[in-house]
Amino acid sequence: MTRDLGDSSSRERLGLALQVAGLGEFQWDYDRDVFIVSPRMSAITGIPAGERPARGGAALDEYAHPDDIEAFRAKRAADLAASNSFTTVFRNIRPDDGRTIWVRASASIERDATGRPKVLMGIVQDVSELRREDEQRHHLMAELDHRVKNVLAAVQALAQQTAKRTTSLDAFLTTFSGRLKSMASANELLTAARWRGAAIDHLASAELGAIAPGQTRWEGPELFLTPRAANALSLALHELATNAVKFGALSVETGHVDVRWTAKPSGGFELTWTESGGPTVSAPVRRGFGSTLLEQVTPRELNGEVKVDYRPAGVTVNLTAGPQAVAERPEVVPEVSANRVTETVPTSRGPTSLKGARVLIVEDAVLLALELETGLSDAGAVVVGPAYELEEAMALLDRQIDAAVLDANLNGHSVTPVAEVLFQRKIPFVFATGYGETGGAPGGFDAPVIRKPYDVTQVAAAVAELLAQR
Repeated sequence: MTRDLGDSSSRERLGLALQVAGLGEFQWDYDRDVFIVSPRMSAITGIPAGERPARGGAALDEYAHPDDIEAFRAKRAADLAASNSFTTVFRNIRPDDGRTIWVRASASIERDATGRPKVLMGIVQDVSELRREDEQRHHLMAELDHRVKNVLAAVQALAQQTAKRTTSLDAFLTTFSGRLKSMASANELLTAARWRGAAIDHLASAELGAIAPGQTRWEGPELFLTPRAANALSLALHELATNAVKFGALSVETGHVDVRWTAKPSGGFELTWTESGGPTVSAPVRRGFGSTLLEQVTPRELNGEVKVDYRPAGVTVNLTAGPQAVAERPEVVPEVSANRVTETVPTSRGPTSLKGARVLIVEDAVLLALELETGLSDAGAVVVGPAYELEEAMALLDRQIDAAVLDANLNGHSVTPVAEVLFQRKIPFVFATGYGETGGAPGGFDAPVIRKPYDVTQVAAAVAELLAQR
């Protein structure tokens, strides 16, 4: 016998609410020691609807997964002993089809004046999908942790290998910064494609699109690489581009670089880098880390081989990769402009002077803010801030400011309110951000964008250029 829940219209409304919420109700009548299972609970759990002997609560325990029964009983007993309600999650084995689902059960108990239980009323919900999503989140967090550690380990190795083969701090910073940017470009493309792969065309565009306009060309079929292969090819193209700018075809206006790739019938691909129109080439006397990376690291990462030919007319590199390096086309493919904002190879400049310029720094990463403050101060700027939060930045806007360096996101808050005020006051600013470049500058502002990781000298030069245009 079910308890009275009010008039028929109230019961109908309650039933509709339970159905919409995906809930099923049940009762345990202590006086008669019977369970009353509603049709809605039956549809969720597979337990037949209607009344059945409760057997002191054991009647429903038999539908719980054997591995969950003890914990289910203990949680119910502990909750009901301490209060008049309980909530627990357990695996339910449906008696109708044998499927195992995750169920959340919540109930409250009514007692008489003496404290004796009279009736327990509860609801159940199928939370299988929620459990799967939770497990997926745990898996993704573990995968993210793994990738972050791999990236940090790769950066550490890159720094150590670069340091061993450079003779000055300035040379180390320039070389290491370029290689770090290359890794960042590849990771940006992979992130946009949900780490399913990156296209060779996009990798070539990232490394060649911003240097020597009109002197570089790349062409080939649409091929996507695995994350490991994409990072390897990105670094290889970066090393080749760096050498071409310093010593090869891109060191003069008449030189050209042509990159072409084709798919191999057996899987994998073949890529050829050809330089022409530059100075006469000869094999290097001293072999640096770039050569080691190209000839030892790259072929292993691509399951192929690399041949470098120092022809007098220009360097030619033939790179082959095995089928393991190629990935299927991702569901999401980013659009990458050939003219990237980020400079792959830092240009050679004289010292930047910001003498007397009052520059606002808005950056939520303390170490980066300190690095910016030091770099801009060394260039002669008077630093305003740094501001680490949106509120701090807004509070500093009443000071005299000549220019600003803005991070796009401040602990989850957009920097747009700060940019809008600066724009209205005709104060120039540059974005220094880790966000991808699709869509141009954050907020649609017509402002320079420098992508993280960056060299502080880039930021100083960008600010100086803005001030010179005023």
